Amino acid sequence: MLNLTTLPLLAGRGIGGIVSWFIRVVIYDICVTTIQEVFGVGRFTALMIFLGILFGISFVSYMLRRRMSRPVDSDL
Repeated sequence: MLNLTTLPLLAGRGIGGIVSWFIRVVIYDICVTTIQEVFGVGRFTALMIFLGILFGISFVSYMLRRRMSRPVDSDL
């Protein structure tokens, strides 16, 4: 059930925001279910594996961005 604090958030984003939220939830659910079936683990363990994969990808991209960016002092 929606409470009054989430109502302005949903109204501000409109139907497109709600649809994109549902699409994300479905994609995440498909990924977690696939991990669960492939490895034969529980749902919570599959969720932790999925979050670990996302964390690994974000950490690698952070390190690459940091390595590829120029230092601020190089232009001075």
